[in-house]
Amino acid sequence: MSFDIQGKLYEAFEEQQVSDKFRKREFVLEIPDGSYTQYVKFQLTQDKCSLLDQYKAGDEVKVTFNLTGKPFTKNGTTMYFTNLQAWRIESAASGFGAPASAPAQDEAPSFYSNDADNDLPF
Repeated sequence: MSFDIQGKLYEAFEEQQVSDKFRKREFVLEIPDGSYTQYVKFQLTQDKCSLLDQYKAGDEVKVTFNLTGKPFTKNGTTMYFTNLQAWRIESAASGFGAPASAPAQDEAPSFYSNDADNDLPF
């Protein structure tokens, strides 16, 4: 299951070589949320680590990601880890998120009809 979100690249961390076969790179997206700003950390892995190379802090981007989670039990206590696994990053300047033209206020749809041949029973 994948999700998309748009925000400003707030911080990008260096790539980390976790093991011989696994590397990751994390970054933080600044996302406006009403009167509060959210700072959400995402992770890129393996060959996707380089996706971040062309962007700098302050760039407006669209991130496509998978939401993953898994349990981890240690000493009889289970903890749950959630990860936002990014797999695509695009510039938001390419028109993503541009508002569609909204209908004028006086053009609100109506659920009532004045038609005489309306064959609904109510």
